[in-house]
Amino acid sequence: MPQYGKLIDLTKCVGCGSCTVACQAQHELEPCEKWVRVETKEEGKYPTVTRHSITIQCMHCEHPPCVEVCPTGANYKRRDGIVLINYGRCIGCKYCVNACPYQARYFNEERGWPDKCWLCWDRVDKGVQPACVLACPAKARYFGDLDDPRSEISQLIAQRKAQPLRTDLGTGPNIYYVR
Repeated sequence: MPQYGKLIDLTKCVGCGSCTVACQAQHELEPCEKWVRVETKEEGKYPTVTRHSITIQCMHCEHPPCVEVCPTGANYKRRDGIVLINYGRCIGCKYCVNACPYQARYFNEERGWPDKCWLCWDRVDKGVQPACVLACPAKARYFGDLDDPRSEISQLIAQRKAQPLRTDLGTGPNIYYVR
């Protein structure tokens, strides 16, 4: 069974937001719903200002806190590592929203449940890359099997010394970043 994850090369990311728009279009989200969001930070003073962008989304953790705190089992992790929500079991308690240390969940007040990146599981199950990966004009996003040392993503993680965010939390995020 593969263990899916992503690599986001921040040295290539231009902060354009194509990943956010592709996700919104794929999942028919409202403009305010951002399962993949781009955060931009500027450092320095004119004329030497540098701009850094990072995209934040569900990290599809090895040990997802959202799954651990869910009182109904609505949050669950598939065998391939994708973390999902069974909306039929969700009671809208927001425990999972509060437990996510990456602030990667969005509570949909209209529907009464949390939403998040699904890692385009429906596309992945058909052998198609996630929408955000295909939409990236800078080719800064990669998707694949983290457990296959021959996969492109595994090789890039090793070559580029990619790291997940906040490894100190013990969640085991499966989204890696090149900085």
